Amino acid sequence: MLNKIAQIFKVKDIRSKIFMTLLWLIIFRLLAIIPIPGVNAENLKNFLNSNQLFGFLNIFSGGSLSRLSVMMLGVGPYITSTIIMQLLTMVFPRFKAMYNEEGSAGKAKFNRYSRLLMVPLAALQGFTFLKLLQNQGVITPLSLFEVMANVVVVVAGSVILMWIGEIISEYKIGNGTSLIILSGIVSGIPSIIQNAFVSYDAGLVATYIAFVVLSVVIIAGIVFVNQGERRIAVSYSKRIKGNKMYGGSMSHLPLKVNQAGVIPIIFAISIMLFPQFLAQIASAFFKEGFIVKTTDYINAFFNNQAIYSIAYFLLVVIFTYFYTAITFDSKEIAKNLQRSGAFIPGIRPGDPSAEFLSHTTKKVTFFGAMFLGIVAILPNITTAFTGLQILSIGGTSLLIVVSVALETMKQLNSQLVAREYEGFE
Repeated sequence: MLNKIAQIFKVKDIRSKIFMTLLWLIIFRLLAIIPIPGVNAENLKNFLNSNQLFGFLNIFSGGSLSRLSVMMLGVGPYITSTIIMQLLTMVFPRFKAMYNEEGSAGKAKFNRYSRLLMVPLAALQGFTFLKLLQNQGVITPLSLFEVMANVVVVVAGSVILMWIGEIISEYKIGNGTSLIILSGIVSGIPSIIQNAFVSYDAGLVATYIAFVVLSVVIIAGIVFVNQGERRIAVSYSKRIKGNKMYGGSMSHLPLKVNQAGVIPIIFAISIMLFPQFLAQIASAFFKEGFIVKTTDYINAFFNNQAIYSIAYFLLVVIFTYFYTAITFDSKEIAKNLQRSGAFIPGIRPGDPSAEFLSHTTKKVTFFGAMFLGIVAILPNITTAFTGLQILSIGGTSLLIVVSVALETMKQLNSQLVAREYEGFE
């Protein structure tokens, strides 16, 4: 590991990419402390501390929400637009063909639609959120013009943050959106440690130790599952070109246990937050009638930890299968194997190979989906038994941090390997 780190900083190109990535993250953190006008800091702090929902949103805004900065929506609108576009691939074959079959040009067009959809979503979220905070007394009363001006600023902040995320992704050091979320989680660590010392209780030492041990076990499990893969044997048929014979070798096709990475967790949290967010907004505007009863039902549903945990677990599992099905096209892979003269021993090329890959992927993904779901609801399980709240968003934040770190290290390692290959030429 130390040797790899030393190699990273020896290569000028990789070193420059790392420094540029850190520079953009620093720019994001600086922009995240610029507040919108008229914020009552004390009321905002009390409001966020008393509301778990907005504590979640604060994590995914990179801490910007805690200051009501110009980037207070964070990457939330972009994640929401991406989810909507991914869901549309299941409804409209044109979108599915664009994403899976039209190559890089199709994916670029698909991503462009996601960016365009993000703008009205950010405007809607910004307007409703500002009105909610105004009704809660967090910000001073604003005229319609002032509200719209702030909405424009907030939407611009989300667009800039999306742009920063895509620039970071182009450096191939890691996924820009994931790194922004990671920076938001990591930025809260000092205050979490401080609160842990302030609220220290000598009578709960055993519980604290158990949490530390559990965290280590979870990290080890995350690494094990993320690195785990099922290797499918692949044979290449012999071909004669001129006087030389090619092929006849054996290789393997790796099927990862968790191909979706951290995306299912982010998708599931976004879906879980959306009805709660609507309920919070509705309760601020309506004081009686059918809408109030509906919001009370939604709040009661999500305040029930058992129901909340079951719904969260099922969403993580569903999104794991869903995202894996989108990113891993067994038919396309079977076609590529056939074109290159490769085949799976004992399986006929073409549709039989595609069916075999699809069936195997579903079985392998089952273990990854179960693990992600259990880790996601583990804080709720431990809280139910111990009565203590796990820091931040518990297993979910730990899962995001470890998964993003692994993905970043993997991309760095691939760049090092590529340069080592270039050195032999």
